[in-house]
Amino acid sequence: MTQFHVLAGAAPAARIPIRRIGVADVRAALEAGLDDFTAMPSYIVFLCLFYPVVGICLAFLTSGENAFPLLYPLMSGFALLGPFAAVGLYEVSRRREQGLPVSWRDALGVWRSPSMPAIVTVGVLLMAIFVAWLFTAKLLYERIYDGEMPATYAAFLRDIVTSPKGWRLLLVGNLVGFFFALVAFSISVVSFPLLLDRDVGAAAAIQTSVRAVWTNPVPMALWGLVVACGLAVGFIALFVGLALVIPLLGHATWHLYRRIVPRDLNGSQRHL
Repeated sequence: MTQFHVLAGAAPAARIPIRRIGVADVRAALEAGLDDFTAMPSYIVFLCLFYPVVGICLAFLTSGENAFPLLYPLMSGFALLGPFAAVGLYEVSRRREQGLPVSWRDALGVWRSPSMPAIVTVGVLLMAIFVAWLFTAKLLYERIYDGEMPATYAAFLRDIVTSPKGWRLLLVGNLVGFFFALVAFSISVVSFPLLLDRDVGAAAAIQTSVRAVWTNPVPMALWGLVVACGLAVGFIALFVGLALVIPLLGHATWHLYRRIVPRDLNGSQRHL
């Protein structure tokens, strides 16, 4: 019964309606996310401090011999887990939207949500996609380079941009990575905010998220591009920029969700 509740929610739910949105809604979501961030920057940074820390740890873990070719897959794959890690940010925006008190304790209190088992379930699914991407990237690299390993970061980067092997790795690797990113984006962009908002279960949340993406292909593609560019800027800024980019994107994701999924017809929301 517990497993059924995780998948199906507290009670059988009707098909969740999806709104069609436009490019203007993406801009409005970003503006609302920026408003949330500027209103409460102190504990937002606290919540997201582990992002640059984890990023630096990834660089350290790939600094050993024969490990650095995995740095790019780790960095790009790290973005797959962002929607799960941003649950606390969604809670901040949710509470502020409803005029409730907001503090870092309230944000961390999201773990008391009745939907948390379902949220964790979707998070585990994202982790599985992340691990599958790393294995795929490693196999792709080994196949193209046939066991040859550049001696340094500089040699590897030079080889990537100047050799046919490097061009092939870039082309095929990014195409494969795009597939993994599309899958992860489709199942997570709406599912986590929805589960925080309503206890509908993991299955309904994932289904709704996929429907939201395919119902709004252009604005959701634009949103994915905004996320990718924001994370790229954060990584380029020695990962420290992620402490600013992640909270902005997290808050904006909540507001994008609010524009895609109408409020419960009965006005009921998630109860803590």
